[in-house]
Amino acid sequence: MTSQRALIIGASHAGAQLAASLRQEGWSGEIVLIGDESAAPYQRPPLSKAYLAGKRVLDEITIRSADFYSKQRIQLLDAHVEAIDRSAGHIVLSTGETLTYDKLALCTGARPRQLRVPGAELAGVHYLRTAADVEMIRTSATPGRRVVIVGGGYIGLETAASLRALDLEVTVLEATTRVLERVTAPDVSTFFERIHREEGVDIRTNARVDALTGDRTVREVTLDSGESIPADLIIVGIGVEPNTDLADAAGLVVDNGVVIDDHARTEDPDIVAAGDCTSHDMARYGRRIRMESVSSAGEQAKVAASTVCGKSRKIAALPWFWSDQYDLKLQIAGLNTGYDEVVFSGDPTRDRDFSCFYLRGGKLIAADCINRPRDFMFSKRAIMQQLPVDRAELMLGGLARS
Repeated sequence: MTSQRALIIGASHAGAQLAASLRQEGWSGEIVLIGDESAAPYQRPPLSKAYLAGKRVLDEITIRSADFYSKQRIQLLDAHVEAIDRSAGHIVLSTGETLTYDKLALCTGARPRQLRVPGAELAGVHYLRTAADVEMIRTSATPGRRVVIVGGGYIGLETAASLRALDLEVTVLEATTRVLERVTAPDVSTFFERIHREEGVDIRTNARVDALTGDRTVREVTLDSGESIPADLIIVGIGVEPNTDLADAAGLVVDNGVVIDDHARTEDPDIVAAGDCTSHDMARYGRRIRMESVSSAGEQAKVAASTVCGKSRKIAALPWFWSDQYDLKLQIAGLNTGYDEVVFSGDPTRDRDFSCFYLRGGKLIAADCINRPRDFMFSKRAIMQQLPVDRAELMLGGLARS
């Protein structure tokens, strides 16, 4: 492997992990990690939390130190990739330069879904995906200013909590009937709505944006109901779309992400992929899924590195997620798709710590654990090992303490 070159497109969580794992798996050739930001790979989750709130600086959220990359002989290249030429075995950079590869990894991540309404191009409309995005938001995020957040998902609610800590007036607009509708049970949504309102956030559900108005800079949000809400800045958090343009143009199979198998392989034996840009069939859930999760990106990257090095390892870990809002840590084990029953330990109408267990056919398939790390750890183990559960013990939290 000494004369071979592995190129990784995307200096993301997946890209950084894949580069490190290649060395751990025995790849002794060149490794070039290509990103389109000048900073070394950094963690994305803190951007809407501690980084936005000013509690952390960029150097404190890097995935690994600069010394790590030099010691591991991993070249960091700040460049934009224009195309992949599979027949020639090279990529084309925006400068026109080409780089050959023996193995190629796509870790291109995802981009924010755009708000497509009149006025969306006005100054003061922001998306939150990179450190540069946060820096632009911080410039406008002075105490007392009015911010409207479009989208009541994780990013929207985390951003709301961070901006309240900076003493901004915050309104969250969610187009559906409740916040976190895609990922939590109604009682969990109600809990988070209550907490945010108690913290001074104006939560609006069934609130669909019709237009943004202002003279060059946004000044108002108009809803489809006709109501207008004053705004000094807008932050849009309505989901992400996978960055699959390179893969698609190169003729790889794309279906809501670059399609990979259980070994992180694309249809091209010399190309693997990992992270938010991928989708693959998950036997546990009986369907193809694109995961937006740091933990899943890390696991896929480790599997991809094994595959590149000729080893056999499968993507098998249970999906899990987390969200920090105020003093609350939400930890989610598994996917609750298709649940037919929920069991609570604790009272979400009163407590600031509780767990919501999702069952299907009497089996535990997922759990939302708020300030309950032991419940979270138990749930991961119980779901992975398909352990029998007793509803009464779940309600008491007895299994989590055992």
